[in-house]
Amino acid sequence: MKEKLKALAGSLKGELHTNSLWRSIFATDASVYRSLPLAVAYPKDVDDLKNLIRFASENQTSLIPRTAGTSLAGQCVGEGIVVDVSKYFTEILEVNEAEKTVTVQPGVIRDDLNRFLEPYGLFFGPNTSTSNRCMIGGMVGNNSSGTTSIKYGVTRDKVKQMKVLLSDASEAVFSKISSEGFESKKNTTSREGGIYSELYNVLIPEEVQNNINLGFPKKDIHRRNTGYAVDSLINSEIFSDSTEQFSMTDLLCGSEGTLAFTTEITLKLDKLPPKNAVMIAAHFDTVEKCLQAVVPAMRHSLFTCEMMDKVILDCTKNSLKYKENRFFIEGDPAAILMLELRAEEELELTDKTAELLKTLNESGLAYALPVLRSDTIDLALELRKAGLGLLGNIVGDRKAVACIEDTAVAVEDLSEYITEFTALMKSYGQEAVYYAHAGAGELHLRPILNLKKKEDVILFRKITADVAALVKKYGGSFSGEHGDGRVRAEFIEFMIGAENYNLLKKVKNIFDPNNIFNPGKIIDAPPMDEDLRYEPGRQEPEIQTLMDFSDSQGILRGAENCNGSGDCRKPAEAGGTMCPSYRATLNEKDTTRARANALREFLTHSDKENRFDREELKQVLELCISCKGCKSECPSNVDMAAYKAEFEYQYQKANGSSLRTKAFAYNTRLNKLASHFPHVSNAVFKNKFTSGLIKKTLNIAPEREMPLVAEETVSKYYRKHHELLTNPIKTVYLFNDEFTNYLDSEVGKAALKLLTALNYNVKILDHSESGRTFLSKGFLEQAKKVANENITTFRSLISEDTPLIGLEPSAILSFRDEYLRLAYDRPAAEQLAKNTLLFEEFFKKEILAGNISASSFSSEKKKIKLHGHCHQKALSGMENAFAMLNLPQNYEVTIIPSGCCGMAGSFGYQKEHYEVSMAIGEQTLFPAVRKASEETLIAAPGTSCRHQIFDGTGRKALHPVQIMAEALL
Repeated sequence: MKEKLKALAGSLKGELHTNSLWRSIFATDASVYRSLPLAVAYPKDVDDLKNLIRFASENQTSLIPRTAGTSLAGQCVGEGIVVDVSKYFTEILEVNEAEKTVTVQPGVIRDDLNRFLEPYGLFFGPNTSTSNRCMIGGMVGNNSSGTTSIKYGVTRDKVKQMKVLLSDASEAVFSKISSEGFESKKNTTSREGGIYSELYNVLIPEEVQNNINLGFPKKDIHRRNTGYAVDSLINSEIFSDSTEQFSMTDLLCGSEGTLAFTTEITLKLDKLPPKNAVMIAAHFDTVEKCLQAVVPAMRHSLFTCEMMDKVILDCTKNSLKYKENRFFIEGDPAAILMLELRAEEELELTDKTAELLKTLNESGLAYALPVLRSDTIDLALELRKAGLGLLGNIVGDRKAVACIEDTAVAVEDLSEYITEFTALMKSYGQEAVYYAHAGAGELHLRPILNLKKKEDVILFRKITADVAALVKKYGGSFSGEHGDGRVRAEFIEFMIGAENYNLLKKVKNIFDPNNIFNPGKIIDAPPMDEDLRYEPGRQEPEIQTLMDFSDSQGILRGAENCNGSGDCRKPAEAGGTMCPSYRATLNEKDTTRARANALREFLTHSDKENRFDREELKQVLELCISCKGCKSECPSNVDMAAYKAEFEYQYQKANGSSLRTKAFAYNTRLNKLASHFPHVSNAVFKNKFTSGLIKKTLNIAPEREMPLVAEETVSKYYRKHHELLTNPIKTVYLFNDEFTNYLDSEVGKAALKLLTALNYNVKILDHSESGRTFLSKGFLEQAKKVANENITTFRSLISEDTPLIGLEPSAILSFRDEYLRLAYDRPAAEQLAKNTLLFEEFFKKEILAGNISASSFSSEKKKIKLHGHCHQKALSGMENAFAMLNLPQNYEVTIIPSGCCGMAGSFGYQKEHYEVSMAIGEQTLFPAVRKASEETLIAAPGTSCRHQIFDGTGRKALHPVQIMAEALL
């Protein structure tokens, strides 16, 4: 097979990966399953797909279609060739404004599509919690629904036409056809014609249709993904007295890629929803009361009816990103029902809101009814959307497991069903999680289990089987919107009966006689408790680390917190920082998820004493730029920057360090040496020959300019010129970091000028460097030494009244981040961290305290565009810098909605990373800077960011402190 795969790779225009790294990172999706695929393909066009189909048929293997890989039921897991269309099949092909349709390739992201459609006044309605990275092909495969289904329907309702490749690699186009068209199709000799003919023969018998009507879920449950949608097919003029035309898309939608391979999808669109919106976030002290309120609430014309319970709400308390979204929470609710109303006119919306509030008040079920408007609605919905990923935050091996999370019943049955469900869970000693789409009769219910334990795997099966029986009792659907996949397919026969299940097997055989399309999903699935991510009863590996990962019970469990939800795959247009390198390459290998998967795989399955000594780990972490975006944006708080630092340390223990790595790690010492002879040093760095020699020796990108050392360091300037004030507002300690001191001394001098003018005493001590360069290169023993030296230096001096403030985000924020993992005295480090602030944080606090006002600054008009440092965005936020720069009364500040600049310390200087570095900058930052007028000031707190902005645009960026110092009266 190895030679055959090699030949296949040579025949493709796209890529085929067969090494252990790529196979391991595609071995899982967002489910509990793991299966190493034969290979991973990135097809470039339809011809590549045809080649893959022929290869699979000729070599008795299979194709597993994949887009974002966020499937919860194991749809993207298998032993064949994973075919990832997310990189190349990403075009929006045609918009028909008159007919309100759009044609796309399967790799188009749902939110990207709606951004594209907004100027047309149109949008695609189904809206999943993963909408900023999930793709239309995956939504079609699962028949996704999301928060808006009560108003706009499910994906199946929106699919107008599909172009597909059949099992013989022939092309077919499926759409609505008349009875005459159907008859014409089934009389052709093509593979497509054979499908129409054979499908007609198996569905036409009256007994077959009666079985379908009796065995499938209630028809008023619009979230129905049980098996193949033959119940939709027979509700057409071909098989009944219905006036509905027949469409094969009804069957393909929700088929999880098991019947054909989709290449194009034409969707029906809706007008954009009314802009005026209100959300009532009804608070309840029990889940039962919350669910009782659903039926009366649904009598109103709601756009959203979503629920989240106390378990989800408690998860958000510790989330760096989402804790601010809890602004509307009153007390400690057991559940919240989020009810959204919309209207074109404000008066109409006011009336609708009053009517809904009246209904809720009359029910007497809710104890609080806060009303949200405009942007605050989005913040609340983001809190609910984050539920899936936040559940991964549970420390340890017990997790909220996806197995029964997709049940849907009729809305009027929901309260009784959940009452019985709760009693069932209590009989197993379970306190389940309740959240999601109450208005559609679907709650995402999850037991909390440890699937590393054999007894919990047994419980995994028992709970799933018992809930299947309960859903069947209510005529519900066991798979509402997440699909059957691996986890529920085993129960389809029980849910719909043997006759109907045999019918589904016939349907599969009609389309895919060689079983090459995603086998083991929907039909003939293996047992749901096989091929799990973790081997039940395994001996947990013992992994010693230098950094302290006790907050996640070790580095391995930290990586295991990644549940595969794929937030790291969102594009630059979706905002945020994570994950910069993926945004540049569009390779799954370069996501935080892939890195976590690889760490889990190779730290678990290893025969080496040093489990980090794996070339695969080096490859997967190569483009991680330690931006820390994942620390705040990943709902599971996977701290990949810390994991990479530990990996680099452990790997270098076994393999040594290169000259370049050492030079970057010890950069502070080199700069200190150069600062003794600044004119000579800078002449060497500027000279084309000598700088070129240095770049060649250290493999630095020739396009980069060498940073110049300051002619006078901040420490020298401070000793010579700075005087303490006699009656200051307060005393502050300025952390004179190594970047400011030796390279950007003008920033440090501006800080001294600014603080002194505002009547603050500034003290600079003879302290150690921050250790940032050591951390970035995995020199953890050296980083630990300087971290503890700094903790010792400052611990007795720093308090709320005498804070430690810093200018370079990556340096000063180390006190609040990595130092806690390196400290000998953790309590002392934690206490110091509480009173360690970015300069901008300190400034905003003093504004709020009334100690700093606009009267100290110019009234001149200026425009400023602000780019934030990644560590600042992850660990602090941009509001402090925004508030500081906005203080002068006529300063107009705009935050550039950029992610990482792409430089990331030494990353962008390395020759092999230069193109990726610049591609990251081109995503948002460089275009925004180029568009700014010459008079507009560009502000960037990070030294790396300022260098990258200059290299990418030729514009000089200033630290916000410099701008404020210049603004002093």
